[in-house]
Amino acid sequence: MLSTRDLLVAAGPGVDGFSYHHYGTVSRRCAGSAVPTTSPEEALSEGWLSTTDGTLAFYRSLRDELEPGKPMWLTETADAACGGNPWAPSFLDAFRYLDQLGRLARQGVQVVAHNTLVASDYGLLEERDLTPRPKYWGALLWRRLMGTTVLDPGLPLRAGLHVYAHCLRGRPGGIALLLLNTDKAAAQTLTLSTAAERYTLSSAEHLSRRVDLNGTELKLGADDALPRIAGAPIPAGPLTLAPATITFVAVPAAENGSCR
Repeated sequence: MLSTRDLLVAAGPGVDGFSYHHYGTVSRRCAGSAVPTTSPEEALSEGWLSTTDGTLAFYRSLRDELEPGKPMWLTETADAACGGNPWAPSFLDAFRYLDQLGRLARQGVQVVAHNTLVASDYGLLEERDLTPRPKYWGALLWRRLMGTTVLDPGLPLRAGLHVYAHCLRGRPGGIALLLLNTDKAAAQTLTLSTAAERYTLSSAEHLSRRVDLNGTELKLGADDALPRIAGAPIPAGPLTLAPATITFVAVPAAENGSCR
């Protein structure tokens, strides 16, 4: 086994980007008795969701020492190495996936490549028929709403509520929020100063592969056409997030100076 430090020292300076991998655990299909894995009960815990921070901190320290200033790219990740855990296709793992995108963007990571589009339990599509899993719908909303300019949401991460803010893709001055209520029992509330559009992903059964957008099931139409993805208008004021839900909020009229 060669350490990352030894590889970098031997190669010398001059890489274009610093690529690394992260898995929070190993799938039980490959884990030996001495290797801890994780369970659905831990899927929304702070300890589980924050594992990506520790891996980034380790590799970023090496980047800063040996390749300072080079961009960080997470080029392979999923819930668990070796195909993912059996519950990876469910709604629960959409929290890990989207929280990871928000966390890493907030810390300057420019690329996140998920393992995989279609294969085994951790794929974004079903292997047998290519139907979308909950993570796919999350990825679609992220791509349509979250621009590449990261903003400070003004709220620290805390148990139960994770808030991420970006410029709204394709709308100068607009902002997009990603709001994760990771509490399975309690609602969370925050206040919006401007009218907005809401996109809430939920599932009646957390281990289900079904996911609803604003109460309507997301599924492909005739000839595998994507359904209409539309936000629900909401006024300025208190916004309540139901337990264990993922909400994107688009605020086209925010007039944010960093997003022009």
